[in-house]
Amino acid sequence: MLRGIDNRLTPDLLRHLKAMGHGDDLVVADANFPGDSCGARIEYLPGVSATEALEAILSLLPLDPYVDAPARTMQVVGDANAVPEVVGQFQEIINRVADQPAPIKGVERFAFYEESKQAYVVVQTAETRLYGNIILKKGIVPPN
Repeated sequence: MLRGIDNRLTPDLLRHLKAMGHGDDLVVADANFPGDSCGARIEYLPGVSATEALEAILSLLPLDPYVDAPARTMQVVGDANAVPEVVGQFQEIINRVADQPAPIKGVERFAFYEESKQAYVVVQTAETRLYGNIILKKGIVPPN
């Protein structure tokens, strides 16, 4: 164990977070998400919800302030304007934890899958709530 690092973050996930560069994407995925089909790299967080994973990841990962949508979720099929409870919780976590809070942008389901295929890593959680998926674009850590 280390001080100041959330215990829900595994050693392998910490390595991926460190290895990611500015502009790389990370997907936090629910239990239904086709992670193995969409991700070249996949890390599993069994027993961890998507909201818990998001909070832990954002404690270390900066969001990219130079893009329009550094946080994107999958739109509800048939109702693109619906905001599932889990997505509302994602926004609350971003507002509270992220260094650069930003509004979440919805992405059509199949476009979300295509964006996920380009992500640096997919973090598959035990989240059972539908639409518990979010893509984060990594920002920069400025010099001290």
